[in-house]
Formats: sequence, structure tokens, C-alpha cells
Amino acid sequence: MCGRFTRTATLEELQRLLGFEERPNLAPQANIAPTQDIGIVRREDDGKSHWRSARWGLVPGWAKDLSIGAKMINARAETLAEKPAFRTAFARRRCLIPADGFYEWKSEESGKQPYRITLSDGRPFAFAGLWEAWSEPGTKRRIESCTIVTTEAAPAIAEIHHRMPVMLEGKAFDTWLAPEARRESLQALLGPYAGELRAYKVSKAVNKVANDSLELLEPLAENAPREDDKGQMSLI
Repeated sequence: MCGRFTRTATLEELQRLLGFEERPNLAPQANIAPTQDIGIVRREDDGKSHWRSARWGLVPGWAKDLSIGAKMINARAETLAEKPAFRTAFARRRCLIPADGFYEWKSEESGKQPYRITLSDGRPFAFAGLWEAWSEPGTKRRIESCTIVTTEAAPAIAEIHHRMPVMLEGKAFDTWLAPEARRESLQALLGPYAGELRAYKVSKAVNKVANDSLELLEPLAENAPREDDKGQMSLI
């Protein structure tokens, strides 16, 4: 699965990568968590890519309330076309979710150890995503939400976790966003990342959603003070 990720690239870097013209006020984020509003890029009726904001945790149009979104932060690539919550969005409302890394937790003797996983050179990329619009019953409140598509892990990181988000680059952006894309072309994008990845241990301070310092991105020194699973410092 993918339950936390990072986006620290500049606006200009993301504009060059994804081709949108909007200029949102972006601050680097080192610990993006579910139910937060995040940036997505989608193709709209004018045929162009646009930056939009969406709540992380997809809320289907038929949902009674927002709470279901907390359970739908990820969508399995293998069943997108079958699951009622995702199949319409897969057919009509695909998006890109800009990122430059994500976190996974590995069970070790000292407990669950977080790792940050990036491209080998640290450059930004995008997760394959889906988005939906939900209207609150009895009101005019409209909320757009999204989910990250996941697949089986690439061999290089499979020992950390057996699943990973679908990571897209280059020409795959246009294919994923194209309204006319055939299902077979879309499914072909949804495998494990085939390029080189870097995975390294980071501080357990990332476990606490309130922590969002860029220091979280730093590799964990082997002789550093140990932290418990709540991100609290303790001496070795």
C-alpha cells in the first residue's frame, strides 16, 4: 500500500514535468498523509493538463458520508475495472499525483522501521491516481477526492513491503490522462516500476502525522538515538 509520501520539488520542476499552467502556492511536504488535501494533475475539457486540489481518500459519488474515504486511499491495479468504488473513475477520471518519494514500513527486530523509497536520482515523478466528485446529501457542498493506484512491489523493494504505488514517467503521463485510452493500454502501465529505485531507513518520527520537517527525508544514521513507534526520542 501507500500511506505516506513526499513532494518537495519546486513548482517550476513540476510544471516542466507535468505540463500544467496553474501556479499554486506550494511548500515542500515531507509527510503527506491520508485525508489531507493534495495536488493532482488531470486532463480537462479544454484538452490541457490542470493542477487541482483533492482530498486523499476517494469518496465515491454514491457514498453517504466522507468517512469511507479513509478506507480508500489506495486502489489495487488488479481490480480497478471491477470494484464499484473505482471502475467508473478508472474509465473516466484518471489523474496524476506528483511525488518524489513514498514511505513503507518493514518489520524488524526493533519494530516497524520506516523506509523512504525514491527514484535512484531523486527526481520527481507521479503516481497513477483516480479522482471523484462527491456531493454532500442535502447540501451544495462538493468535495473532490482521489486515490493512489497500487501494484505488486518491484523486486528491489519487495523485502520491505509486497505492494507499491504505480509510478509513472514520460510518455505514460499522456497515456494515463488521455480520455480515449483503451483499457489494455492503461492496464499495461500498472505494473511494478521497472527502473532503479533507492530505499533507505528514515527516522520513526515520520510515524506521527504532525511531523512534516524536511529532516524526515534524511537517511537514518546507524548510531543515531533510537526513536519509538510514536516518534519519541529515547537513548540506545
